[in-house]
Amino acid sequence: MARRCRLRVWMFLGVLCLLAVAVAARRNGEQGLERLTQADDQLSTKSPSSSSSSSPPETDSAAQKHAEDLVSEALAILRTLDPSPVRSQSARTDASRATLYGKALYYAKQAATVVLVHSPASLEEPADAPPPSPPKSAPVGGTGLFGKKLRSAVDKLEAAREMVGSYDAMFLLAQMNFYGNWSHPRNYLLAFELYKELADLSGNATAQSMVGFMYATGIGGAVERDQAKALLYHTFAALNGDTRSEMTVAFRHHTGIGTPRYCEDAAYYYKRVADKAIDFWRTGPPGGHALVKHSYRLADDEGGVYGEGASVVSSGMNAMRRGATTDSGKDLDDIIEYLDLMARKGDLSATFTLAKLYYDGSRNLPRDVRKAKSYFTSIAKQYWTRDSKTISGGPPGLERLAGKAAGYIGKMYLRGEGVAQDFTQASKWFRRGIQNGDASSQNGLGYMYLYGYGVKIDRQRAADLFLEAAEQDLPQAQINLGKLFIEHTDIEAAKRYFELAARHGTLEAYYYLAEIYNSRGKERSCIIATTYYKVVAERVEALQSPLAWANKAYQDGDRESALIGYMLAAEQGYEAGQANVAYLLDQEKSRLPLHHLLGPAPRKDTQKQELALIYWTRSAKQSNTDSLVKMGDYYLGGIGTEQDAEKAASCYQAASELQASAQALWNLGWMHENGVGVEQDFHLAKRYYDHALETNQEAYLPVTLSLMKLRVRSAWNTLSGGGVNAIGADPDPKPKPRPTLREFLKKWYEATPDDYDQDDIYGPSTENNNNNGADDDEGDEYYDTELLDDDLIESVIILALAAAVAALVYYRQQRQQNLARRQAEAAGVPLPHAPPPPPPLQEEEFAVPWGVPH
Repeated sequence: MARRCRLRVWMFLGVLCLLAVAVAARRNGEQGLERLTQADDQLSTKSPSSSSSSSPPETDSAAQKHAEDLVSEALAILRTLDPSPVRSQSARTDASRATLYGKALYYAKQAATVVLVHSPASLEEPADAPPPSPPKSAPVGGTGLFGKKLRSAVDKLEAAREMVGSYDAMFLLAQMNFYGNWSHPRNYLLAFELYKELADLSGNATAQSMVGFMYATGIGGAVERDQAKALLYHTFAALNGDTRSEMTVAFRHHTGIGTPRYCEDAAYYYKRVADKAIDFWRTGPPGGHALVKHSYRLADDEGGVYGEGASVVSSGMNAMRRGATTDSGKDLDDIIEYLDLMARKGDLSATFTLAKLYYDGSRNLPRDVRKAKSYFTSIAKQYWTRDSKTISGGPPGLERLAGKAAGYIGKMYLRGEGVAQDFTQASKWFRRGIQNGDASSQNGLGYMYLYGYGVKIDRQRAADLFLEAAEQDLPQAQINLGKLFIEHTDIEAAKRYFELAARHGTLEAYYYLAEIYNSRGKERSCIIATTYYKVVAERVEALQSPLAWANKAYQDGDRESALIGYMLAAEQGYEAGQANVAYLLDQEKSRLPLHHLLGPAPRKDTQKQELALIYWTRSAKQSNTDSLVKMGDYYLGGIGTEQDAEKAASCYQAASELQASAQALWNLGWMHENGVGVEQDFHLAKRYYDHALETNQEAYLPVTLSLMKLRVRSAWNTLSGGGVNAIGADPDPKPKPRPTLREFLKKWYEATPDDYDQDDIYGPSTENNNNNGADDDEGDEYYDTELLDDDLIESVIILALAAAVAALVYYRQQRQQNLARRQAEAAGVPLPHAPPPPPPLQEEEFAVPWGVPH
């Protein structure tokens, strides 16, 4: 009895928990809807004077001064607030689902909502139901102290804008409404109106760029997409010096977006950005700024667009390459811990690897030059004393690793990384490394001699050191040598060294190659120059790229801000930005999404589907194979566009070249099996399925099941007399050519067995036996390959002579027979063995009686 009571109590508590979860889910949904409608509600309360002025009104100095004071006061208030944008409810939900616990709690809430809140009638609303009235939005900033400060700052900015048409107030309001800065609610339509008014009145380059961006993307539904207007406003901004618009215009001319492709304009705008980028890079310490990469694809963290093992990035050779890098390794902490353990045990290779990891940094491991220096120093101390004397008796490989460590330490002193800049120390460490043949030390000391860092300028000594380092394939030394050749107008030699350095992906090599190919000489190639300029412009991300901000927003769970940042980068031509936008907008990530089982399926947003297809296409044009396969999926399913199976097949065919994508090969097999977009052919379907398995062994199960079904269909097609090409033997892809007579004779001669022994014919050689094999090699000259060739020629000549004799004998016999026949005919003697002529037919034998059918 007591056990039954306890069971009922637990059941009651469980029901209460589910009810509480359901109420929380309903409340969260209402709050999310309220936040989404805040931007629209603000439009009804907007002052009509905000967009009525077409030019700044004539004002006196007192009003202008008062407006400037209002803007200053608003800025002072905003500086006391958190500048982070407000996160939407959907963003927080996505962030909470990043962990296993978050996913379980999310789906538990969804299940409780369906079971306890939704009635069967509420899962599908009637078609004639009136649209729900939007809830009233809260005032800007909320009701707390933080909200009151934000509301006060916004009021001051609006007052300054209405008073004198303050451009500063207009710009700040536009930024707040677009980016949601200081937790201001986003209102894309109001932001567009403010940006456009500011761009038309003042020619502000940033405002012109933002208007072009909103025309290009139609973000937030503020304006219809118009690529012509987008290019117009971006061109205005680019001519005014806006770097992001310069990249956008260059990319559009480069790929033909909203305008015909024109390489000259693309090279012009990309060169402007590349010049800014290289100038910014050179403003850093000696050797340039350390470039930090933020251009990563979000899908790669999940194994690719199609998941681990199914995507190109995580299958085949890419899987091995991906596992060897720290950018995509999920076990980086374990790797660092293992290397640190081996370093403490005295493993020099592990110590050097760990130091290099900390010095270079990566996506998952920020740079830590102080730790790097400590590990490099621990290696150097085992080889040198304080007075630069070597220590004997070290472990194997210490000399080489100590030289490399000295090169890195010298570079740190030269650049002032982790230590105070000290040219004397840099020179000392470089000289230590040169003693051990380190290429980086040779290049570092040569750089000091070239520019006079702590030493007297000696260009000849610098060139010698650069040459020694370049011979060891050090890209920095190759670049320095190339620059010296350019100073002496030896373009060919400079180009050769720049191309060697470009193999390692160095920035300056790409820039100088672009300059060479963009020159007016015989080396000019607009396409190559544009490609190199684009690489340089995109590599210096600190100058213009929004990817760092977008990545941080995504990690913080602010999906909306991340999407904006990736869109900005995508319009500038970053392939990673285009892939990320498409990945975030993609609503076709699963054929069996779990929310379909827990409630009504959400409506598909056609605008998001169209944008996703646009960015999948742009990413695919920049050699992203998974994006190309996604394009095929969209065309095959009619997602964001009209259904076109032939275009889908073309996309899959392009992605399957060189067997890059097993997914594309499998799709082609399925299309040939079912005759979708291509001719139905079971034999070709089997070949594509087999190629998919050869490309990716992880496709064993789907390929095996597909082949089983295909064989059944092919067998039934054969038995029923169907017209589809059945599975058969593959034809020989390389038919063997017929050998020539000379090749046939040569093979026949070489294949003749040598089954006799020379001693059996001539007897044993007593001379060789007496010499105990000392002259065994004397007979080898008779079996030289040249003599064998002579024997072959002799054999061919003998065969030819025999054939000639046989031909002469045959000719002689034929001539004698002809002579005897002529003599017999002249004498009237019948020839022997000749059959007698038939008797002549009588006339009656030709007569046919009447009435007989003939």
